[in-house]
Amino acid sequence: MRKIITFTCILMGLFAIIGCSSNKDQNAGTSSAPSGNAKGEITIGTEGTYAPFTFHDKGGTLTGFDVEIAQEVAKRMGVTPKFIETKWDGMNAGLDAKRYDMVANEVAVRPDRLEKYDMSEPYIVSRAVLVVQANNTDITSLDGLKGKKVGQSLDSNYRKIAEEHGAVNTVVEGFNQAIDLLTSGRIDATLNDSLSYLDLKKQRPELAIKTVYEEPNATSNAFLLRKGSTDLVAKVNKALADMKSDGTYLQISQKWFASDVSK
Repeated sequence: MRKIITFTCILMGLFAIIGCSSNKDQNAGTSSAPSGNAKGEITIGTEGTYAPFTFHDKGGTLTGFDVEIAQEVAKRMGVTPKFIETKWDGMNAGLDAKRYDMVANEVAVRPDRLEKYDMSEPYIVSRAVLVVQANNTDITSLDGLKGKKVGQSLDSNYRKIAEEHGAVNTVVEGFNQAIDLLTSGRIDATLNDSLSYLDLKKQRPELAIKTVYEEPNATSNAFLLRKGSTDLVAKVNKALADMKSDGTYLQISQKWFASDVSK
C-alpha cells in the first residue's frame, strides 16, 4: 500500500513539472513586444495649423503632407501613429520632455538642431519666399527688410534670416497669423515656405499679397527626434527609403503638390 502511495506521488510530481513548463512556454510566447517599439505606437508632435503640411480639414480631421508621410512611415514600422498637437515654439520642449517620440512639422535641417537632436533623412525640400502686401514697393529683396517689421515664429529658421537682414520680428504662432498681421498692415513682410504660400493663394486667391524674393538654394526638411534615438531613426529612414523606392512617396507628393518635392 505504501509503495502504491509513493508511486502515485511521483506521478503527480511529474505532471506538475510538465504543467509548469507548459505554462512557462505559453507565457513566454505572449510576452513579445509589438513591432516598432514596446508601446505599439509612435507619438508624433505636430502643429496642426500649417497648411498644407499639417492642418485640419473642413471636417476637423488632422491631415496634410507631413501627416500622411508620418502615417505611412508608422504603418511600415508596424506601429500606430498618435499625433499630439502643440504650438511650434514649444515643439522642441515637448520633444525634450518626452511628450512624443518625434516631430513631423516641416522642420529644417540645421547644424544647431543636429547638435542637440537626431534627424531623419530629408523627406522634402523647400525654398523660402518673402511675402509682402500687393501694393508694397519698398521691399524688393531681403536687403529691403532693414528696419522693417516681420512676423516669424520664435524658433523659425526664417526668423534668423530676417533678423540677419535687419528686420524687427513680431513673434507669431504660425504662417496664418503672420498673414493676418501682414494683410492688416501690422507687419511689413513675412518669410515662409514657398509651398505654403502657393497653397494659401490657392485657398484664398483674394488675398492682396505677393512674393518679391525666392531663396535660390533649397532647404531640406526632416523628422526631428531626441538625441540618441538611433534605432528609431534607422527604422524611420528605412520606411522613407522604401516609400520612395516603391512609388508611395511620389503618390503622396503628387496629391499635395502635383510634383516631386523630395528634390
